[in-house]
Amino acid sequence: MARHLITSALPYINGIKHLGNMVGSMLPADVYSRYLRQRGHEVLYICATDEHGTPAELAAKEAGLSVAEFCAQAHDAQKAVYDGFALAFDYFGRSSSPQNVEITQHFARKLNENGFIEERAIRQVYSPADGRFLPDRYVEGTCPHCGYDKARGDQCENCTRVLDPTDLINPRSAISGSTDLEVRETKHLFLLQSKLQHEVEEWVARHEADWPQLASSIARKWLNEGLHDRAITRDLDWGVPVPADTWPELAAEGKVFYVWFDAPIEYIGATKEWADKDPENRDWKSWWYEADDKVRYTEFMAKDNVPFHTVMFPATELGVREPWKKVDYVKAFNWLTYYGGKFSTSQKRGVFTDHALEILPADYWRYFLIANAPESDDSSFTWEHFTATVNKDLADTLGNFVNRVLSFSKKRFGEEVPAGGEPGEAETRLGEQIAELLAEYEAQMEALQFRKAAAALRALWSAGNSYLEEKAPWLEIKTDKDGAALTLRTAMNLIHLYAVVSEPFIPTTAKTMREAFALSDDTATWVTAAEARALTAVPAGTPFTVPPVLFAKLTDDDLAAYKERFGGEPAA
Repeated sequence: MARHLITSALPYINGIKHLGNMVGSMLPADVYSRYLRQRGHEVLYICATDEHGTPAELAAKEAGLSVAEFCAQAHDAQKAVYDGFALAFDYFGRSSSPQNVEITQHFARKLNENGFIEERAIRQVYSPADGRFLPDRYVEGTCPHCGYDKARGDQCENCTRVLDPTDLINPRSAISGSTDLEVRETKHLFLLQSKLQHEVEEWVARHEADWPQLASSIARKWLNEGLHDRAITRDLDWGVPVPADTWPELAAEGKVFYVWFDAPIEYIGATKEWADKDPENRDWKSWWYEADDKVRYTEFMAKDNVPFHTVMFPATELGVREPWKKVDYVKAFNWLTYYGGKFSTSQKRGVFTDHALEILPADYWRYFLIANAPESDDSSFTWEHFTATVNKDLADTLGNFVNRVLSFSKKRFGEEVPAGGEPGEAETRLGEQIAELLAEYEAQMEALQFRKAAAALRALWSAGNSYLEEKAPWLEIKTDKDGAALTLRTAMNLIHLYAVVSEPFIPTTAKTMREAFALSDDTATWVTAAEARALTAVPAGTPFTVPPVLFAKLTDDDLAAYKERFGGEPAA
């Protein structure tokens, strides 16, 4: 089986993430990782908190903590939420780790040796009121492209254009709010991306046909506009230090690498963090170094992160002139909106992941988000849509099926799977249908088409309900007890099948369904087409229990309460 390396965009350290962030990176990566593991592949799913840059310093200052202390606490808080969402990372690291410092500095030295880093004097915003240079996000103002008046000095949140602080109209200090800003000269390191343009173009050309159109079109747009040399250092107190053995003057000035230089390298750094926990049994380099023909590498991210992962980081890896693994497939997502407006961490707009878990268990959110993932276009979160999906798909289609089958069988046949007669024409048709739907589900998961995969999974659940309505064991038992027993036994086998194949989407519920049956040797990780046709994994005589309600139906009162707490439209 193949070795699959999977990463999702690193969540930034300054606060708990919203549902849009979850569905645009970590959750689909987790669903895909779980699926691949079930199919027998070797999988390494790596993520980490992105801890450098100005927002971390600003958030720490607001919290009254040192940046190191703030990041340590924020990392633990984020990890607790991801555990609550049942994200099965192999390792969830930190970009401030010694491993990332080591590898980032190595990359910088190699790029310098190969002529792709240059020290330049630049004019940078300086705030006399703050007594310091103001890098990127320490400067706020009006975007020159779209007019958004809260644009940051590195990127406009509204139109996503990459900016320089000196581009902003009516700039102000994000620290003090002072508009008394000057432009002074200082020195920084620049990555000479212009010298790597053709190499990046050739690399993208070899891969873009396989990527989703969203990812390839964004990469191509950046390349068509031309790669520009970009500063990769900043005047900050927190970050990966510029190595003194290579740039002693800049190191003495306290320069650190720009967060978007070291953050992608943290994928490698976090893998080394993982390996260093058990060095005798884990080899981080086998995943990243000279691994092109041994590892398939898939990245998950929202569209605003695509340029950095399809152009800028590949340029860095190419310029190092070492055989580091580059991404094979970029799964890019559009945005999940909140009633048509943007989710926003900075403006606290929308539903945040910790609040979501306060309301309902993770599986409600996991299923809804993946079933409505913003793949081909932006999609909108509304409480009306959420409650309707939960009630129809989870409570009625899946949950009610499980409860009806197990409760009725316990009432009429006791606490063991009934035997009944031999499968007939209806069971043969059902087996063929389930095998066909399972193949569709597998095909969509292999293609990383998550909404279509959710639709195929929903169709599998619906097939059980259709079979149950056709056979109507509550009527059948009056004239044919063995026939009713067969129907229920077949339906119980469907429950077990659902438990196995639904695990990537709803892992906690899948475990509950599976544990309803006292199978001593239940080691199945997937269901073959032949097993789907036969539906015999749970034999007659197997003890079973009726689990609690899997998914509660959401009421009009619930809907009203959600809208009262979070609002039914985006903030103005």
